[in-house]
Formats: sequence, structure tokens, C-alpha cells
Amino acid sequence: MTAPETGRGIAGFSETFRILHVSTGNVCRSPITERLTRHALADRLGDPATGGLIVESAGTWGHEGAPMETNAETVLADFGADATGFMGRELLDDHVIRADLVLTATRDHRAQVISMGHSAGLRTFTLKEFTRLVRAIDPTTLPDPEGEGVVERARALVRAAAALRGWLLAPTVEADEVYDPYGAPLPFFRSVGDEINQALEPVVTALTGVTTRT
Repeated sequence: MTAPETGRGIAGFSETFRILHVSTGNVCRSPITERLTRHALADRLGDPATGGLIVESAGTWGHEGAPMETNAETVLADFGADATGFMGRELLDDHVIRADLVLTATRDHRAQVISMGHSAGLRTFTLKEFTRLVRAIDPTTLPDPEGEGVVERARALVRAAAALRGWLLAPTVEADEVYDPYGAPLPFFRSVGDEINQALEPVVTALTGVTTRT
């Protein structure tokens, strides 16, 4: 699942679709979300790279080159996901420019990404916000992944979610937040992992058009 040097973002179309997960330090929430997304894509597509979907993460105060937290690795192991080779990254302009979809842990992270510019507003959501919007989209209105491809389906999904954002609001202020488990005991990490996994399930299904095989 090696990322090519260029993606779509605002630079033009390509045969890939780049998903960027963002949290604060890029050692807890966004690594868990990145690797659970990859795991879910592999479950549905076999090799995610064949669908053109690239999954990355970074932190608004990212610990550049740092490993993910040990408890985060344990959470990934619980789900059968792979933590191998992860290194933290600080969020850079280039990451936002190349991303087709940015999914953040909190509304503050979303605001920080959008404040960077690069026309990021229409493709940046909190994870739970995007989940809520995706649930409201009729999958039959999206491109057929076998005919037009997963990349075209993913692009259409983002456009549809952006169009719904002003109409389908969160029931509470906290509903779109994934809280930071940094420094917390393993049970709290596991609860956050469960929360992230549940939010990702409908998103990955909508992106790929394939339900879980496990």
C-alpha cells in the first residue's frame, strides 16, 4: 500500500484517492483510525492498493518520527490490524493539498485543517460527522465500484456528503468528537478503538460498495 508521489487533492484527478486521518499528536487516535481503515479496506478489496485508495495520517502537533502509543498498538492487535512500521507525522500543507478526504478526530482538528486553506473545506469532516452524513446517502446513487471504479465512487461520496452537511446536523456538540486517550489506561484506549471502528464501518462500506467479509 505504498503511496505514490501525487494524489488528487486540489491538484487534479488521478487514479488514486487519498484519505488523511488527523488528530493531535499522531500517536493515538489517527494511527488507530489509519490502520483500522487499511484493515477494513483489505477485508473488502483484498489488496487496498488495487482499488486506488491510499490511507495516511498526521497530527496538528504531530510527533514527527515517533512510534504510536503502546496501548494504540494493542487496540489494533485486538482488531487484527497491523501497526508495523508506523511513524508519527506533523501535519503539513502538502498532506492537505494531496488529500481527497480528510477525516479528523474532533471539530477543532477540522477547523485547523480548513484554516490551512487549499480549498479543504468541502473535503474535510470529523470522522463521526462523515459517518452520519454517509448513513444518509443512498448507495444506489453512487458510481458502481466494479464499473466506474472505487476511486470515482469515493469522489462522489465526498461530494454527496459535503452537499448534506448543512442539512444534517449533529444531535449534540459532543456527537462528532473522538476524545483523546493519550496517557489513559488500556480500557479507555479500547473504548476509543471500538468507537472509531464503529464509525469506520459504514464509511468503508460506502467507499467500496462492499460489506464486511468477516
